[in-house]
Amino acid sequence: MDIINEMTLTFSSRSANENFARAAISAFILPLDPTINELADIKTAVSEAVTNAIIHGYEYGDGNITLGAKIFSNGKIVIKIKDRGRGIENIKQAVEPLYSSVGGERAGLGFAVMQSFMDSMKVSSKKGGGTTVTLEKHIIRRSKAVSDEND
Repeated sequence: MDIINEMTLTFSSRSANENFARAAISAFILPLDPTINELADIKTAVSEAVTNAIIHGYEYGDGNITLGAKIFSNGKIVIKIKDRGRGIENIKQAVEPLYSSVGGERAGLGFAVMQSFMDSMKVSSKKGGGTTVTLEKHIIRRSKAVSDEND
């Protein structure tokens, strides 16, 4: 499985950059010709991961978030969102639906949304050392599917 394209962006942990991350990942995967639903799912999952980094990782403070993505020859995309914030003490608890470390108006559904919209999600974290969320999704290539039907 060969990497056919990859990118890495680093941006400030500001709420306005959530939209930037959505637009960047969207532009990056467009050559795969995703469906509207596939594109919306990926953008939403990335948005949730970036929001988590801003709110939970940096607690709305200053820091950097790195968004990396690779597209593989089989149509698989692997996306990593990294922060160097406070980290997650208990990952198992953090990924449970409705759990939020900050309470208040937060619904605690970020990881659940990521899991439901992507083929897989992995969270790695070190207390005081940041968090990395790895998201994977296979994009069904309609052009390949059409050519397969004609064979």
